[in-house]
Order: sequence, then structure tokens, then C-alpha cells
Amino acid sequence: MKLENIGFYTLEDKRAEGLSLTSPLWRCELLLTDRCNFKCPYCRGLGKDSEVEQTFESAKHIVDLWCDEGLKNVRFSGGEPTTWKWLNDLVSHARKRGVERIAVSTNGSKPFAEYERLLESGVNDFSISLDACCASTGDMMAGGIRGAWQRVVGNIRKIAQETYVTAGVVLTESNIAEAEKTIEFAYNLGVDDIRIISAAQWNNKEVFTKLKIKDEILIKCKILKYRVGNFKSDRNVRGITECDNNKCPLVIDDMAIKGNKHYPCIIHLREGGAPIGVVGRNMRQERYDYYLKHDTFKDEICRNNCLDVCVDYNNKVREVNKGGI
Repeated sequence: MKLENIGFYTLEDKRAEGLSLTSPLWRCELLLTDRCNFKCPYCRGLGKDSEVEQTFESAKHIVDLWCDEGLKNVRFSGGEPTTWKWLNDLVSHARKRGVERIAVSTNGSKPFAEYERLLESGVNDFSISLDACCASTGDMMAGGIRGAWQRVVGNIRKIAQETYVTAGVVLTESNIAEAEKTIEFAYNLGVDDIRIISAAQWNNKEVFTKLKIKDEILIKCKILKYRVGNFKSDRNVRGITECDNNKCPLVIDDMAIKGNKHYPCIIHLREGGAPIGVVGRNMRQERYDYYLKHDTFKDEICRNNCLDVCVDYNNKVREVNKGGI
């Protein structure tokens, strides 16, 4: 399987083949704030082990450190990153530093004018949460905020006309009955792809294998097709098997930062895992050392929560590098 065929633009065969301590940083994610104007029932927050809120200077410093390492793609998230008052300035700075793809993960609830400004500043990728196909469920999934779903839907429709948009659908026991309708609804809004994922605390593979998605949707949406295909082949979206690589080469040229700490990955961070080290110019070496010594089979977070696409990438690195790098 070629990694390019599954739709995740930061994962390519050439990335796996050229991985080293000095290869470019392919994808980094910076959590700007833990504040959010939604109260999604499946969200467990970011923990209190370190400060989350970035100042503009600290965020700019992190982006500069990454760009000095050849950063190709960056994602700004939270919390809700559009509540962070310097977001446009940071996006503009990343664009000036030559970052190819600047993504924002958002709940999509701000006035459209704010997203227009982000587009003008340089954002060319939005991941927008859409957990329902109707207002009653959508408002409930936002934490009981009336009118939330309607605002999000309107913004997705408009933003999808301007740039690359993925709809992120988190599935729980509260909205799984509407999953097929939600996917079709998102497709009809004009999004480029749809990422479905189970909430970490509710991972019901048996339900997902029964999803029936129209062929026209799967033809356009590669990420959705990849994940639905995994479900149909009885593969879980989360978890590592004994046949998979027990090392995580992804950690070498991916990075997730919260506060002043860098973490193995965004999943490990959000599941309460420990940081690798402190933000600074030695991060790449610290991450390489972590890669060498860390066994994902022995790490409960990795073993139970690593995403299918990350598992496939790590397996590809093992394949093309004959076991390691």
C-alpha cells in the first residue's frame, strides 16, 4: 500500500524512505490554548500538568525553532484556537517563514469574517468539527449550545468554497445512529474529505463495521475511504497489534507541543502521556533518543490508542528501512 493513496497529505512513501535525524519536520502541532466556547461531552480537556496558554512570543519562538528544522506543515489547535487573540499574526508569521501548509482545527463557530481573515493571513487547511446532521443532536454535541450547529454548518459551506476543508466527525453512543446521514450531509456541504473517529472512551468497532457509505462519497474522500475500508476488514481505528512496528519513527519528524513541553504525538498528549522534554534546540535529538528506547507495545497509550494511519506509516518505515533507521 502506498501511503499517498490514503489521503493524509503529510504521510508519503518518500517521507518514510528519507527519514533521518536531519530530515525536514513534516508535521507539527501547537496547542495555543485550553479555552473553548463549546463543551463537547466527549472532550476531556488537556490536563493540568503544564501551562497551556501560549503568549505570542512563545508561540512565534516555537514556530521559528520548527522552521529552522525545515517545517513543511503546521497545525494550530487547542482548545479552540480561534479564541487565541494572536492567531492571525502567528499564521502570517508561519507563512512568511515559508511553511507550505498551515492548518487550523476549529469547531467552526466563530463569525465567518474571522475565518476570512485567517484565509487572508495564510491558512490553507481547515479541520472543522461536525458531529451531527441535525441541529438538535449538533447543539447537544456542542454542549447544549443553541444555534451552534447552524453556525458551524454555514461556515463549513462557505469555507469549503475557498480552501481545503475536512469535516471531523467524532462518533459516540450519542450520535452513532446518525453517522451515515452525518457523513452524507458533510459531503453535500462541499468538504474535501471526512475524518471519522471514535471517541477514545467509546471505541465500538462492531458498530463501525456496519456503516454503509455511498460510492460517490468514498471516491472523493480518500481519508474516509481508507478508514471505512479498515472497518470493513475488521481493523480497529485505534490500537497496535503484535504484527506492527513496536517503534515509533513518526516521533522523529512529527512534533506536538503544549505549553513549554514537547510530546511524542498529539494522541499521546491528549491521553495524558508524559512529555519527552522541554522546548528548545535539542528537541530533535531528544526525540530521536526517545525513538531508540521507546517500545510502543509496552506503552498502554500507544498500544490502545495509536491511530491506524500512524501505525501504517510506522510499518512503512520498518519496511523500507529493513527494520529501523
